[in-house]
Amino acid sequence: MPTGVAIRDVRDQLFDAAERVLLRDGASALTSRAVTTEAGCAKGVLHRHFADFDTFLAELVLDRIARFDDRAAALRGAAGTGTVADNLTRALMDLFGPVAVAIVSLVTSRDDLRARLRTARPTGVPVLSDAATAITSYLSAERELGRITADADIGTLAPTLIGAVHMLFADRQGTPPAAGAVHRVVTAVTAGVER
Repeated sequence: MPTGVAIRDVRDQLFDAAERVLLRDGASALTSRAVTTEAGCAKGVLHRHFADFDTFLAELVLDRIARFDDRAAALRGAAGTGTVADNLTRALMDLFGPVAVAIVSLVTSRDDLRARLRTARPTGVPVLSDAATAITSYLSAERELGRITADADIGTLAPTLIGAVHMLFADRQGTPPAAGAVHRVVTAVTAGVER
């Protein structure tokens, strides 16, 4: 990029470049040089807009988590429609898309990034804890509608679903698991609580 030429939407351009590197090459390949090379700009551009690379990564993670908010609202809005297992299966398949799985890998592989994220999110692993919150909210709505038993331990069900389904997606090369595999996990975890 020639000196003096303004770059539009630098933040989004850098985040999108980081996402491409993360998906293509993995968390260990994500460096400021790799991001700026992918974005087609000088390394100084990143450092002009972010205090350091860990700040950049933390903002990338928070930006990608914010995109999940609409999906969480849609899941809660699905309460009372279809079946609980089908709604959860769709939500979990959507949640554990390639970007989310890569973000979880990035967060768990970088101590400084986790420390930085703790200021914004003091507990849990970002993405996973946000998903557990969304599922808890959905299950609470279903319980209020009487489609989940009144004594269901939603606080345990939600993270159990997240953990079990994450195991299907984590460290997977190639094709993600089919919806049927996720549905089997959902029905096993929710057995006895869905009416």
